[in-house]
Amino acid sequence: MSALRILVVDDEPDIVELVTYNLKKEGFDVSSAFDGEAALSKIKKETFDFIILDLMLPGIQGMELCRMIRNDPRTRNIPIIMLTAKGEEVDRILGLEIGADDYMTKPFSPRELIARVRTVMRRTSAKPAEEMVIRIAG
Repeated sequence: MSALRILVVDDEPDIVELVTYNLKKEGFDVSSAFDGEAALSKIKKETFDFIILDLMLPGIQGMELCRMIRNDPRTRNIPIIMLTAKGEEVDRILGLEIGADDYMTKPFSPRELIARVRTVMRRTSAKPAEEMVIRIAG
């Protein structure tokens, strides 16, 4: 089985480097984008199993990018964790309602992020059989 492909979208190079390093150390195949447009371009050209997404991005903001991913039949089932400095309750609620599977605030523990990625993957890979057939066939 090949490694899960994860896209890390954040405009802070230090955060991208930290997340990428820790995910790769755990055996994940990691790609990155530093703004919403670059992320959208990668999502259209490549296949990802998971997205870690910042809210505050240059160009297309994280909330809008999440909405676009959820509205596209090809990408709507990709699990998303929002990893952001915006920790107010209203931001967390909005992120989850727009379609994030989980929400973490910065500063964060890389070990907790990896645990959450694994948890979300377990939860999202346990889809009903008919939904899996549609995803494979579609």
